[in-house]
Amino acid sequence: MAKKGQTFYTYTEEFKLKAVRAYLEGSSSYKVVAEREGIRNCSQLKVWVKKWQNGESFDERKGNGPNPMKGRTRSVFGSVEEERDYLKAQVDYLKKRYPNLVKERHPANERTTK
Repeated sequence: MAKKGQTFYTYTEEFKLKAVRAYLEGSSSYKVVAEREGIRNCSQLKVWVKKWQNGESFDERKGNGPNPMKGRTRSVFGSVEEERDYLKAQVDYLKKRYPNLVKERHPANERTTK
């Protein structure tokens, strides 16, 4: 989990490939290669090597469909009345779908006090 004020490092594809090749061609450990190349943690190099050996791309987040933080596209309405009718239809649908969530409301003047 990220901590407040933490900085994240990004590495280019060329840099990652260079580091992976340096590890695979040499007889040095992950830690030695990571220190020499200036990689913050040797476990990051391990991940890159494993991905390279499996034929995967280094960063799988790039270009993987829609952004999960974006949400659905907004509906565009021609008038306020059209939007009101749309929202009423949504409420009616939810009332039918989940009838146990709808509570009866009694006006204050109908209540009896003892």
